[in-house]
Amino acid sequence: MNGLVGKVVVVAGGAGGIGSATSLRLGREGAAVVVGDLDAAAAQAVASEIVERGGRALAVGFDISDDASVAALIQAAVGEFGGLDALHANAADLTPQTIGSDTDALTVALGVFDRTMTVNMRGHLLCTRHALPELFRRGGGALVFTSSAAAFIGEPERPSYAMAKSAINALVRHVASRWGKEGIRANAVAPGLVLTDAVRSSLDPTFRDYALSVTRSARLGTPEDIAAMVAFLCSADGEWINGQIISVDGGATLR
Repeated sequence: MNGLVGKVVVVAGGAGGIGSATSLRLGREGAAVVVGDLDAAAAQAVASEIVERGGRALAVGFDISDDASVAALIQAAVGEFGGLDALHANAADLTPQTIGSDTDALTVALGVFDRTMTVNMRGHLLCTRHALPELFRRGGGALVFTSSAAAFIGEPERPSYAMAKSAINALVRHVASRWGKEGIRANAVAPGLVLTDAVRSSLDPTFRDYALSVTRSARLGTPEDIAAMVAFLCSADGEWINGQIISVDGGATLR
């Protein structure tokens, strides 16, 4: 992949599942990776693995819902590696008490709705507004967000989650339209069902079979599938892609 060697990339939500796979892939491609995560120990484990493989990485514990914490994450990248070339915003509250309680528009508790919006929507705006000035200093760069197929398939549950992911899609289009001429690329990856370790351990086999049946592929997704697309969008190979929501879901959706 062209154009990632020597680049500085922050992965906000870089430990666990898609985040770990993306951090490791970026490290293999030659980027200096800042692994930010609410779980600081997990972030350190991912960063250490990158370094053990011969790459450069820094672990930072951070909370995407806190403005000062997001600012500190970006400044850690600048302080350690001298600047910022790309950011992948991948954080979300997928805890049972939040997404597991995201019932429907009639019954969802407003606290669950507010928490979902704070992390999954507001947090991505915070990442954007703190990353942009550093990207401008480099003459441009890439923002990549993790969206979801939930933003457009219309599920009978998880309305807060779907609304937040739809808002991320709107943010992508806004940033590309407002600053694309200044060298800023903003895109989102919309995964389908991805078999992270957590999903594998908890997924009902019946639902797994159903999810596979509605794809146009012979298997379900892995975190590495998403990581590959994120790395591509951060790289020079993806320079002419802007303002797009790219489905990586085995053909579960066709748009």
